Amino acid sequence: MFFFLFRVSANRSELIPLVLLIPNKMKIPSLLLRFPRCYFSRRTYFTSFHFTSRADFLCVASLTPAQHCDMKWMCSSNGLRRELCQQVATDQQIEGLSDREQRLVDRLYNGLIQGHRACLAEAITLVESTQSRKKKIAQVLLQKVLSYHREQEKLNQGKPLAFRVGLSGPPGAGKSTFIECFGKMLTERKYKVSVLAVDPSSSTSGGSLLGDKTRMTELSRDMNAYIRPSPTRGTLGGVTRTTNEAILLCEGGGYNVVLVETVGVGQSEFAVADMVDMFILLLPPAGGDELQGIKRGIIEMADLVAINKADGDLVVPARRIQAEYVSAMKLLRKRSKVWRPKVMRISAKTGEGISDMWDKMTEFRDLMLTSGELIAKRRKQQKVWMWNLIQENMLEHFRSHLAVKDKIPLLEEKVLSGVLSPGLAADLLLKAFKDGL
Repeated sequence: MFFFLFRVSANRSELIPLVLLIPNKMKIPSLLLRFPRCYFSRRTYFTSFHFTSRADFLCVASLTPAQHCDMKWMCSSNGLRRELCQQVATDQQIEGLSDREQRLVDRLYNGLIQGHRACLAEAITLVESTQSRKKKIAQVLLQKVLSYHREQEKLNQGKPLAFRVGLSGPPGAGKSTFIECFGKMLTERKYKVSVLAVDPSSSTSGGSLLGDKTRMTELSRDMNAYIRPSPTRGTLGGVTRTTNEAILLCEGGGYNVVLVETVGVGQSEFAVADMVDMFILLLPPAGGDELQGIKRGIIEMADLVAINKADGDLVVPARRIQAEYVSAMKLLRKRSKVWRPKVMRISAKTGEGISDMWDKMTEFRDLMLTSGELIAKRRKQQKVWMWNLIQENMLEHFRSHLAVKDKIPLLEEKVLSGVLSPGLAADLLLKAFKDGL
């Protein structure tokens, strides 16, 4: 037996749940599983409850004692409403699937949380699909994984299950070699490492080489590591459209360190910073003045700058570049109250400095977690990524809208011939879109 306490809304048109009292042996997750669709009654009975104000409650005068029951759980209305809404949303999504699609979701979900790499690979492929039906199936799977992820975080005292690390740098900086060395060190320390390597798609052919995995031969054979190359498909920011979802799936699969290797470096190539806990900039030691152009931009987002290939004849240039970046860091605005970005030298070839780098990374994670900045950062990232997806989907909806679809080629031709300015053509398309809504 369980009990709800309600308050009447201001317009007296709905009941707002305030408190849920649950028997000693019944836990909230099992309640949600047993009662996926909850219908609220206007008459509710309680064993014993002291009200501070009787004006806002229904039938307070007629409340009578019910059967005696020891109470253990007391949930706030916000938490209860959030859990129930998530459960109902998942149920509504599942109802739209066929039996075959539901079996697919169940198989991928069960395999994923049991740590099967084949199910993780198939789940990421499903999430990356652009087919509308597969997108819907993917969202149902993601919602289930998200609920599981939230339950595991509660068991972990609210602490994140995985450490998300973004890695970026110019071509030739040794990113793949570093990940191979760094990942092997972590797996030897009993960590499970997931690598999401993003390859640029050709603007001409639309294809990607996806060759990063071939450079990580040792790590790709490690059973405690998972490497997934993905194409950008024209997405700006050095990440794919579904990188954030892939991170969630990897964490659901039990990987506690997630590395996201991104494309290139520059003003528009740090969208990865909006989906990771720590952003690392990897640089070669002999870049010279070519590196000056990226100091104000990508470096502002970096929590740690690592000068790679600091071995042999490149030790002296590496020290010089390190000194330059230490000076540059002093000019930047401080983004965290507890952490100041560090600059260090490493060598992925010899392994020198790799262990010290991991120590710096764990120090960053512990400080950010203790101060509460890490949790706040993750919540803010979810909001940012939601709006990014809205912008992307709105553009797709705009291009495929019936009122605009046929006019786009005509106006593009007029812009190319110089008859219309780009601004006027854009205004005409937007007006046609608004009129067609």
